[in-house]
Amino acid sequence: MKVLSYFAQLNAAKQLLWCYLIWYGVMCGFYFDPELALWGRSLGLGGVVGFALMLSTGPISLSRLGSEPWQLFRLFACPFLVSSFSSLIKDKGFLLLLSPHATQNWVAFASCLLFVALCFVLKKMAAEKATAESHLDHSTDARVVS
Repeated sequence: MKVLSYFAQLNAAKQLLWCYLIWYGVMCGFYFDPELALWGRSLGLGGVVGFALMLSTGPISLSRLGSEPWQLFRLFACPFLVSSFSSLIKDKGFLLLLSPHATQNWVAFASCLLFVALCFVLKKMAAEKATAESHLDHSTDARVVS
């Protein structure tokens, strides 16, 4: 399972980025607005700012598009997420990312904590599997030598 191995190898910085996305998703669930103009503006800003970020971080080439798809995706996704988040929470009493309702903050925080715990467990399981495979390889090598 590629997804599980991906989460197992995430470093702390990437886990934090995922937590930002989880927080966004939770708050979006509480404050979703189906107004198409809001999402259109956010897509437009994501496109314009994402393209500027892409220009500022390296050349535009087919090889870059093929070798760094997730980095390029993030360059466009981050401005979209920031723009839509700010539109959704406008005049709702937020302090930066924090909702004025403690329950909503706890749901988002607990979701992030569960995600980090999942990554930790997956990392431990991958390490144990690697250790078991290493022991198995060594025992096979010993039998071949005998």
